[in-house]
Amino acid sequence: MPLDDRSFGAFLFDMDGTVLNSIAVAERVWTAWAEKRGVDAIALLATVHGRKAIETITRLGLSGIDPAEEVRLLTQAEIDDVAGVEPIVGAIGFLKSLPSDRWAIVTSAPRELAKVRIAAAGIPWPEVLIAGEDVQNGKPAPDCFMLAARMLSQPIEECLIFEDAPAGIEAAEASGASVLVISATHRTPLSTRHPSIEDYDRVNVTINADGSLRLSATPD
Repeated sequence: MPLDDRSFGAFLFDMDGTVLNSIAVAERVWTAWAEKRGVDAIALLATVHGRKAIETITRLGLSGIDPAEEVRLLTQAEIDDVAGVEPIVGAIGFLKSLPSDRWAIVTSAPRELAKVRIAAAGIPWPEVLIAGEDVQNGKPAPDCFMLAARMLSQPIEECLIFEDAPAGIEAAEASGASVLVISATHRTPLSTRHPSIEDYDRVNVTINADGSLRLSATPD
């Protein structure tokens, strides 16, 4: 693994597509909304992952709607539907192996939705959870990752960010952190200059004497 030659102060994880898979429910809810609003669902689904819903809807420039109300309805629909939400392979064990003060979940989802999905997937609850409403500028701005690093008292340059979506990867790059791409939910290969792993099944972590974290991969 290209990142196994250094240690990190903390690991910052995106949520959807990185530690859990919620694509089925997200696509059900957004497709229903798009059809109701006369929006091309296929084109829309290509843009929603990793971004705040309010930013996605506002960018569409639809007339006669209140974006905030649309987000409220979408969020409630996603909260009410957790069918198919499941952990990325190996994620639960990997997260449980980390010191609680050395990792965070950083998501564009609203906090209430994040809580429901984390519980549905059986993901360990993080001491630090940065949700969409915690920052003014969502991904691809780096604000959310910068905030998570500050809350963990770690320099962002010493953090490793686990991401799956282009908007999140762009945010991670802008933050100055190192990036590891998780490809478990990718239907087609993502072109990226960053190292990539499918899931956490063969990934291990060593906790150094100073508390820093070092990744390694179990050989086949």
